[in-house]
Amino acid sequence: MTDTPVPLEKKPPGAAPPPPTPGLAAEPVGPGWPGGPRGPRVYGPMPPPYFAKPTLLDRMFRRWKRPEPLRPAFVGATAAAGLVGALTLGPMMREGAFGVGVPIAAAAVAAVSGAAALRAGRLVAPATRRRRGVRRANLTAVVFALLSLALVATFAVRDADWIVAITFLLAMPIASYAAAGGRSWVELIGGGLAYPFSGLRMLPWAARGVAGAATSGRGVTWPVIRTGLIAAGLLLVFGALFAGADAAFGDLAAGLVPDVSGGSVFVYGFAFVATMLATLAGSHLAQSPPPLHLLAPRRPAPAGRWSWIVPIAALDLLFLAFCAVQARVFLAADRDALLAETGLTYAEYARQGFFQLVVVTVLVIAVIALAMTWAPSATRADRATVRALLGLLCALTLVVVAVALRRLYLYEEAFGWTRLRLWVHAFEVWLGLVVVLGAVGAVFGFRRDLLPRAIAGSAAAALLALAAINPDGFIAERNVDRFEATGKIDVLYLRNLSADAVPALDRLPEPQRSCALWEIERELRGDEPAVAANLGRARARDLLADTPAVRSAGNDLSGGIYGFCSDMIYDTGGSTRY
Repeated sequence: MTDTPVPLEKKPPGAAPPPPTPGLAAEPVGPGWPGGPRGPRVYGPMPPPYFAKPTLLDRMFRRWKRPEPLRPAFVGATAAAGLVGALTLGPMMREGAFGVGVPIAAAAVAAVSGAAALRAGRLVAPATRRRRGVRRANLTAVVFALLSLALVATFAVRDADWIVAITFLLAMPIASYAAAGGRSWVELIGGGLAYPFSGLRMLPWAARGVAGAATSGRGVTWPVIRTGLIAAGLLLVFGALFAGADAAFGDLAAGLVPDVSGGSVFVYGFAFVATMLATLAGSHLAQSPPPLHLLAPRRPAPAGRWSWIVPIAALDLLFLAFCAVQARVFLAADRDALLAETGLTYAEYARQGFFQLVVVTVLVIAVIALAMTWAPSATRADRATVRALLGLLCALTLVVVAVALRRLYLYEEAFGWTRLRLWVHAFEVWLGLVVVLGAVGAVFGFRRDLLPRAIAGSAAAALLALAAINPDGFIAERNVDRFEATGKIDVLYLRNLSADAVPALDRLPEPQRSCALWEIERELRGDEPAVAANLGRARARDLLADTPAVRSAGNDLSGGIYGFCSDMIYDTGGSTRY
């Protein structure tokens, strides 16, 4: 139905307004309004109201449900987890040494978050009509939660700061995805980033739950927990004061009651609050994950046959030509002659291969993901053709991976192993594994939603494997072998390794051994709290206690780092460390 255009006209002052036209909205008359004393009366349809169309992100946040109210039992469990965090993280933060206490605190947070997920029915699905009496466990949440705890457990076995930091940074998004869940790429990435957003959304929810538990007079659980917390707080404060007042009582309570001072109270309080907030954020996310599936794009209709077959075939031909040219790298016997032809140094040659591999692998994975979504699959011939082309593309990509690893091996063989070279080597191997996973999904037709989870799980597993081989010990062992074969060694680099390298560096003859171990031995002096126990540091202390490093003017930092030990590097050939 269309509106008939109404001409605009002016009425003389004081004239009666005409009767309203059917279908048109009545308009007010008065000062400042059309038709009033100050302006003409305008006739026409009322414009429809304007509403801004919400984005997908707005819809996701609006539909993000709130979890059930925080019960007093969970408040007590959260406080208990905070107490565990204060007793484990507090001493380590004061001493600056981290160990077994970190996985203990992480296990406490995971236990409370897992209990919240179990109560919400997200850890174990209830029985259905088809499966009466049978419950299905959320294997994705269980596997990724165990992977995150295993990554955090590296604090207890490795002393190398760089590998511990990387494992911890990966453990956080892995744990967040374990709580959020999902199957698509959008849900994987969004679930890994959902933990901080859940921490912001849980603040009012946690405040209401804590206030309700503190003022609730019903039930027995909260009064018991509250009484226990008050008694523990009183014993902690007064016991620490008595320990500082009497030496005998202080020796008895040493290791059980922390020192009461301004700095220690702040550190322990910070550890307590941080652990409680982490537990509440995990419980909130485990009970009520964001609806990330709303952000996933709709699956489009498959493209035409030639729209995909021709580009993939052309890409296969390009990869085949590149692999044919790069095959001579595998067969090169004279490394110097090979590099002389390229005009590159060892470092430039290896880095060029690495960044090439990263770009190629990412693009190949993107092509596989897009082909699994848009490639034609209506007939058996279409499916077979696409799988054959993608399989050939993945096989040729693996050749590129092998060429890049060969380039890096030439570099390592010439100058030895470092942390950066080992990390690049491990990263390249993982990228090759990602290509294999993509090939398996594309060629054998596995479920499309398994690929994101398989890649994320392989990243965690690869990092665990890297931590299991003891990276600093591996680097030290390869450099010691190189020293025994060629007499070349970089002592200044080896002395900056962690305590994990002590068993391998202990094989060096003097004075190289003392030059490499002196600084590590100095860092291991002194006691550390029991919660900071670490397997790598314990082994290093045992070896150095039996055969300590010999102190001299060359290996003592107070006598100058460019003394005898630094001169020894140039006498043995030196190396580039990047």
